Amino acid sequence: MNPYLALAAAASAVLATSVFAAELPDLGGREVVVVTENTYPPLQFIDPATGQAIGWEYDAIAEIAERINITVVYENASWDAMIPAISAGQYDLAMNGITIREDRREMVDFSEPYLTSEMRMIVAGDENRFEDAASFAADPDLLAAAQPGTTPFYVTVYDVLDGDEGNPRIKLFETFGASLQALRTGDVDLALSDSTAANGVVAASDGALKIIGDPLGTEDFGFIFPKGSDLAGAVNAALANMRVDGTLDALNKRWFLDYKMGQ
Repeated sequence: MNPYLALAAAASAVLATSVFAAELPDLGGREVVVVTENTYPPLQFIDPATGQAIGWEYDAIAEIAERINITVVYENASWDAMIPAISAGQYDLAMNGITIREDRREMVDFSEPYLTSEMRMIVAGDENRFEDAASFAADPDLLAAAQPGTTPFYVTVYDVLDGDEGNPRIKLFETFGASLQALRTGDVDLALSDSTAANGVVAASDGALKIIGDPLGTEDFGFIFPKGSDLAGAVNAALANMRVDGTLDALNKRWFLDYKMGQ
């Protein structure tokens, strides 16, 4: 099966089918501040042709806003500040391809999953020194890029290398874009990302990057909220409703099949 179609099917399967339009809450037009990083195509990113922020998550939030009657205001923040800022109540919701993890639930509330993806290995287009996680780990001269505290970081540590979070073979960067730039310039040899972003950046690289090896596991994405936020339930109701009426399937088709990065 086409990997995008598989992802789309997984996204549709994770939401319950019991919520219908008549049951959606009306939040009275209240202002909701949504934070993101805009570095994660095709979920959220800056369109190089227009300079506008676009993506799957923008379209999903716009649809949710209409269904539960909220007024969305967008803010931008770095990934490393995002979960602490949501936890402190600085923003109402974050969308950033955020993996649902139990340790993060101690700080924030998650929506129901809206996408399921797989972790993939991104390398230079002409890379021929290794072909999978085992052969990368076996060569001590090879370096990996990662953002601290992210799923790619932990998968690199525990699934690719030796379980040492201080391993000097992992070079830390503030953003996913900086990791990719280091990969392009040869400062590192590997960057991990989920299949959503990996397929997007490779497609836009004009052969400069490629994906190798088998998937390194699956992850569910969710929006995050301050603990106890009533917004989570309303968003979940809208997501379930969007699943029932085919809106999520339409978003998946638009962003994972029809949209071509760089075109």
